[in-house]
Amino acid sequence: WSAVEVWVKKPHVVNKRLCGATETESRDVDSGDLRKLLDSNEEEEEELLQDVFQFLGSGVSPAHTHQKGKPWSSRVRTFIPKVNCYGAKQQKEVVLKSDRQHVTFLPFEEDSAAGRVSLKKCNIYQLRLCSKDCEQALELHVLTLDGWFSDGVAYPKLPWLSSDLLPKLVRWAAECKSSEFKSTLSLLPVEKYSLTYQQLKEKYKSMVKVWPEVTNPEKFVYEDVAIATYLLVLWAEERAVKSVTDSQSFVDLGCGNGLLVHILTNEGHPGRGIDVRRRRIWDMYGPQTELEEKAITPSESFLFPGTDWLIGNHSDELTPWIPVIAASSYSCRFFVLPCCFFDFYGKYQRRQCRKSQYKEYIDFIAEVSQVCGFNTEEDCLRIPSTKRLQVCLVGKSRTYKQSDEAEIDQRRASYIQSRQISTGAAVQRSGVRNGRDCCHGSVECDDTSGSAWGDGFQPRNGAETVRNCLALPRDVVDGVVQKVAEALLGMSEGTSSGDWNKGSLSVREVAALLQQETLQLLKKECGGLQTLLKNNHQVFKEGGTVRIRDWRDGTESQRRPAVPGALKTRLCWFHAHHPQGCPLQEQNCTFAHGLDDLRPSTRPLKKLKIF
Repeated sequence: WSAVEVWVKKPHVVNKRLCGATETESRDVDSGDLRKLLDSNEEEEEELLQDVFQFLGSGVSPAHTHQKGKPWSSRVRTFIPKVNCYGAKQQKEVVLKSDRQHVTFLPFEEDSAAGRVSLKKCNIYQLRLCSKDCEQALELHVLTLDGWFSDGVAYPKLPWLSSDLLPKLVRWAAECKSSEFKSTLSLLPVEKYSLTYQQLKEKYKSMVKVWPEVTNPEKFVYEDVAIATYLLVLWAEERAVKSVTDSQSFVDLGCGNGLLVHILTNEGHPGRGIDVRRRRIWDMYGPQTELEEKAITPSESFLFPGTDWLIGNHSDELTPWIPVIAASSYSCRFFVLPCCFFDFYGKYQRRQCRKSQYKEYIDFIAEVSQVCGFNTEEDCLRIPSTKRLQVCLVGKSRTYKQSDEAEIDQRRASYIQSRQISTGAAVQRSGVRNGRDCCHGSVECDDTSGSAWGDGFQPRNGAETVRNCLALPRDVVDGVVQKVAEALLGMSEGTSSGDWNKGSLSVREVAALLQQETLQLLKKECGGLQTLLKNNHQVFKEGGTVRIRDWRDGTESQRRPAVPGALKTRLCWFHAHHPQGCPLQEQNCTFAHGLDDLRPSTRPLKKLKIF
C-alpha cells in the first residue's frame, strides 16, 4: 500500500509531465454510495456501472464474495499538469481501495452545466496484488482494451503503465523504504505552485541567454525561479490567513548572484540581498534590485527589526545563524534552505550514525530554530536542476508570548555558548536581542564593539578562491604530467605491432605514482588529480582509465579550432616528449613542431563586458 500511495498521492514521481495531484472526498463507500458519487442517472451509464461493479469484484476469493458493509475506501484525485494544457477543465479519477489488495482507478469528467458526471470507460484500470505458488505478483487489469485514450499527460499510454509504472511499484513495495523527509510541497497548494512556476519560468527564462557568470545558467536560473515560486506562494497563503494585503518585506543573507532577490523584488516584495562578494550579474538587474556587498558577522549590528522575512538560500556559514537573527524581532519569520554543513563557529561535526549526514544537519537547524522559539516546519522543494533532495525549514510563528522574550533570549544565548566549546570562542554578552533603533547598514550601528555575541564566527573571504588546479605552481603541474606520461609510455601495449603508444592506467594506479606531498597539494584543489588530468586534456584522455590521447582516432573529440592569432603559438607536447612524435602531420597540428614552427601570439585581449 505504501507503493500504491506514491502513485496515488505523488504521480509526478513517475509521470514527469505532472506537477502532482490533489485529493478530496476521502471516505468508505458501497455500491450505492458509488452511484451517488458518480451521479449516474442515464440508462447507458447504469449499464457501465454494472460492468464496473463486475470488474471490481473480479479476482475475488470466495471468502470475500459476500462481504458486507463498505467494501471500498474511496477518494477523488485531481491531476495537476506541469503546463496547463486543459484550460478550465480538470482531469479527475475516483480511486477505490479494497482490503483484497486491489486498487481501481475510475477516470471521469464533470459537466458543470448539465450537473452530471460521466465515466471514461476506456481508461478504467486496476492494480492487483495476487498470490501465486507462495509468491506475490503485481498485475495490471483493464476494463476494456478498446479505445484506450492517452493525452500524454494525465492519461498515459497503456504500455507505459505496464512497462514503467508496474516495475517501479514492485521495486517500491519490495524495498519497504520510508523517506527521512516529508513529501515535496507539503506546506503549499500544489496547483498554485504549478501555475506560478510556469508563469515565472516563462517570464525569467531570458536570463539564461544573458548570464554573465561562469556558472551553469540553466541550473541557477531555474533553481532560483523554483525557490522564488515557493516563497511567493507561501507568502500569498500567509496573507490570506492573516487577512492582509501588504506584500511581505525580506532580506536575503548570502544572496550570491542575487537572482532570487531580483525576482522577489520584481514580483512586488520590498527587500534586498547582502553578500560578502559582488557578482558581475548584479549590474544587469538595475537600481530597483537592491544588493549590497558586505561581510555579515552575527551581532547586534546585523539585525533587521523592520523586516518580515529573513532568507538563507544556500547561505553556508550563516545557515545556523538565520533563525537566531530572525528571533531578534518578534514579528520576523525565516526561510532557510541548507546546503553545506556549518555550525555556529565552523564546520558541523557529525554526532549520529543512524541518520544520513543531510538529515542530521537538517535536524540540527530545526533544533536551533526551536531553541530560538519558532514553530518550525519542514518541507521539500522541487528543484528542476538537481535530483538531490532540497529540504527547507520555515519558521512562521513563535512558541511563546512576546512577554516571555527575555527568558527565551537567555535560552538562545546559553545554547549558542554551549556550541562553542570545541572552537574556543566565547560569548561576551548574555543576550542576542536587538534594540528597536538598530538597523543594519546605518552609520550608528556599524561599530560591533560591545555587541559580540557572534565572536568567533568566521565569515568567508570576499575574494573568490580559485580551486581548480589552475593556481598550482607550473613546475608541479609539469612534473605530474611528465611522470604520468612516462608511466604510460613505458607500457608495452600496442608497441609490438608498431602502433602509436597510448598506454592505459587506472586513476588509482596513476595516484600511486605520485608522492604523498603532491597528492596532499592536489587534494586541496577541487577534483584533485582528476581535475589536473582534465586540465591537460590535450595530452591525456581520462574516463575511469588514463591514456595518452590519440587525436587521429575518429572516436576521439577533435581539437577545438584555434582562436585567431593563437595558431602555432605553443610547442606541441607530443612532438617534444612522445618517442613516436605527434600523431598528426605538422600542417594539421595547431601546435608548433619545434622552434622553427613557433609563431608569436597575436591573439587579442579579452574585452570586459559592461552591462
